[in-house]
Amino acid sequence: MHSPAHPRPIPGPAAAPPPERRRSPVERLGIPPALTWGFVGVLLFMTGDGVETGFFSKYLADHGLARADAAVVIAVYGITVAVGAWLSGALSDLWGPRRVMIAGFAVWLVFQVLLLTVALPAMNYPLLLIVYGLRGFGYPLFAYGFLVWVTAATAPQRMGTAVGWYWFAFTGGLPTLGSLLASATIPQVGSYRTLWCALGLVTLGGLLALFLVREPTGRSRLAPPGERPLATLAGSVSIMRRRPRVAIGAAVRVFSTGSQFGFLVCMPFFFTETVGFTTSAWLRLLSVMFTANIFANLFFGAVGDRLGWQRTMTWFGAVACAVTCLALYYVPLAAGPDFAAAAVVAALYGIALAGYVPISALVPALAPHHKGQAMSALNLGAGASTFAGPAVVALTLGPFGVAGIVWIFASLHLATAVAIRFLEPDPEFTAPDGASARPVGAELPAGRP
Repeated sequence: MHSPAHPRPIPGPAAAPPPERRRSPVERLGIPPALTWGFVGVLLFMTGDGVETGFFSKYLADHGLARADAAVVIAVYGITVAVGAWLSGALSDLWGPRRVMIAGFAVWLVFQVLLLTVALPAMNYPLLLIVYGLRGFGYPLFAYGFLVWVTAATAPQRMGTAVGWYWFAFTGGLPTLGSLLASATIPQVGSYRTLWCALGLVTLGGLLALFLVREPTGRSRLAPPGERPLATLAGSVSIMRRRPRVAIGAAVRVFSTGSQFGFLVCMPFFFTETVGFTTSAWLRLLSVMFTANIFANLFFGAVGDRLGWQRTMTWFGAVACAVTCLALYYVPLAAGPDFAAAAVVAALYGIALAGYVPISALVPALAPHHKGQAMSALNLGAGASTFAGPAVVALTLGPFGVAGIVWIFASLHLATAVAIRFLEPDPEFTAPDGASARPVGAELPAGRP
């Protein structure tokens, strides 16, 4: 504050300028204060959901289900997760994100209870397909519904940081803390009771997010007034035709983590049979990779706001992933069963995956008046990546081996670097009145003023 020019006090309310509002600690971290408990809720919810990640298929096989049937149960679950991810954005436009989260919370609880009390005790294959498959709608409706809420309620200049915190909470729970919790509880109480512990965590996380988040944007529909329900649902698909850049963004999202899911299929064999690691060492290597990833999510969210969303994704995401994909194969191949060397490249690959984090801020900026529809397309890409990566491995492992797979994934990451250049945000993203404006954190393509 500066001293007034007049030596005598001026009466009235205009005598002093309004005091500058002090930012809260969570604001200084880049977390939207009104959504703080939502991030906590997502962390707890996804920790509970992730408890089963490392052992559920083995549990089914150990209790009488054929391994092939157990794989089909997991595959059906993956399909419903992908559909739920798409619906999360479409229904957020129609109902509002909070109602979508309520629906996901209810679906998860109901079908988890049925799984624990009916399907698992009976170990009935058709019943498991139905119950576990339907439970797959739960977490994407809850978690991705909250992601839509974050993108709808956060100022553009802080969007990258906010979605970085979202992915920190999401991946901090699934698979990191979820698997860690399971590794501690299974020796003590067994696998079945561990699944009951998961129910408790999901319940706590859901209640915290739904009752303590009071931010108003997510409590009402996001679609323009008067838009019909069927048009809203259809629009979540047709937006990729109406806004081709949204389709490009969805494709980038497919291949941004496609290599991750592909490596989870082929790398266990590479590290244990070719490099010479034990299974335990491979699992520790995965822990290093995902621990590096969750903290890098925060870092690159903030970097994207400062350096530019497109630039960050291009160099720290796409190009870095291409390089580290190759390193993840060639460094252990040359070094042998040297855990330190493998851990370094695994951490670098996990960090590079986080370079794509700003895409959750960028894609809604491509269609600012239909953010829910844009997020539907993006979430569909996220779900599809769980199939795309393993599909690449299934088609190419025989003819090309792991060496060929890493080159294919490196090439796909470089292809996303090219595609990202077409993802210029809509000028209305920060100018609802129609005035041309460029969002903070998104640079204009070369050749444009």
